[in-house]
Amino acid sequence: MLLIRIARYVWAAPCSMVGLLAATLAFVFGGSIRGKRGVLEVSLAAGTPLAFPGLKFAFEAITLGHVIIGRTEQGLERLRLHELEHVRQYEQWGLLFFLAYPLSSLWQLMRGRNPYWDNYFEIQARERSAMKARGPDGRCG
Repeated sequence: MLLIRIARYVWAAPCSMVGLLAATLAFVFGGSIRGKRGVLEVSLAAGTPLAFPGLKFAFEAITLGHVIIGRTEQGLERLRLHELEHVRQYEQWGLLFFLAYPLSSLWQLMRGRNPYWDNYFEIQARERSAMKARGPDGRCG
């Protein structure tokens, strides 16, 4: 089991390195970093935007390998299960996730659908995090 866990970290490591670079920048500009559930969680300093240049929307949180970056601690808490599902996706896809995720969005866009809400990986993360939130007996909490 330990070898499988190590292999998952190694497989996702190139993506996590990108996340560590982003985490370092966030920390330099006043963000906070903590380890939780096998990942690094970064919460940005107040007023720090979380958006990509040229896009007209901001993210509440984004996952890069084993690094989750969120606007606020509250946002990280609320989205933790969802973002942890993205961590699992990085563990499955490794560096290919950096290609697969945007291709899924592009495919949805070409079909006239929403590139975020209809993205295969977002749908999977929403479904799996909702199941985990309900628990094994099907009830919330």
